[in-house]
Amino acid sequence: MLKNIQPSGKKDTRSGFGDGIVEVARKNENIVALTADLAGSLKLQQFMKEFPERFIQCGIAEANMMGIAAGLTIGGKIPYTTTFANFSTGRVYDQIRQSIAYSGKNVKICASHAGLTLGEDGATHQILEDIGLMKMLPHMTVIVPCDYNQTKAATIAIADYEGPVYLRFGRPSWPIFTSPDEPFIIGKAQHFSEGTDVTIFACGHMVWNAIQAGAALQEKGISVEVINLHTIKPIDEEAILNSVRKTRCAVTAEEHNIIGGMGDAVAQVTSKNFPVPIEYVGTKDTFGESGTPDQLLKKYGLDVPDIIEAAEKVMIRKKEFASAQ
Repeated sequence: MLKNIQPSGKKDTRSGFGDGIVEVARKNENIVALTADLAGSLKLQQFMKEFPERFIQCGIAEANMMGIAAGLTIGGKIPYTTTFANFSTGRVYDQIRQSIAYSGKNVKICASHAGLTLGEDGATHQILEDIGLMKMLPHMTVIVPCDYNQTKAATIAIADYEGPVYLRFGRPSWPIFTSPDEPFIIGKAQHFSEGTDVTIFACGHMVWNAIQAGAALQEKGISVEVINLHTIKPIDEEAILNSVRKTRCAVTAEEHNIIGGMGDAVAQVTSKNFPVPIEYVGTKDTFGESGTPDQLLKKYGLDVPDIIEAAEKVMIRKKEFASAQ
């Protein structure tokens, strides 16, 4: 039952990345870390201490960093580029497309401070379009882990995955609710509960909000299936279809624009195979603003009550959809 899922503490997901890259670098001498003047923000202090010869400070020159990373792969290195999500994607899209994705270079684009929960830095830094930008690129894998443990595990897992990867994580301290021993399997969804009335698909920070929403719905006697779609591309079509065939309706929750994000990926799978009503929880084609993470999630409709409302609404639509058949 969802109500029994209790966090073991709180920690920012970017620290999961910082700890993960150190751990995997101890095992694989080809791991190289590059940063665009944001080593501290990306928690690379320990990596720099242990592997100074494998750390490259590129300065505030993100496009150049992507070019250097692409070149390093030719010599067998596995470069992890690090900067904020906004600068990891929007600022360098041409370089990623031409130098990394087009030729399938083995670059790991590691992006922190994503989404609204970046908080007080405001709209210019709160990129809400990056999942869409990255998943549209051929050859690109897109991963959005949900907490510290899963971010650490994902950071380790992508080292053995051949090809370009976009790994998205965040700035704020966030509940830790996954097991530190759970293996991260790229492309395989994570189930937190089984249900028959409604499915909630979520990624990133929104997974914890989905779990809380699911527990509240269960208290009302509603059978909820909560699934963490941590890999947006390749998406777990089997998990999506197995779930909606039971529940016949779904909610998608993501810290991203509802246009082009995880919700669109879910809708594409269902529309082709098993059409069901879907409600989207995410930002509604808008930029963000300055504020605390909690304030922004509430204002832009990404809070726990918003997921509950979406679930109740989609279940009504499910009945209408069935009666119209």
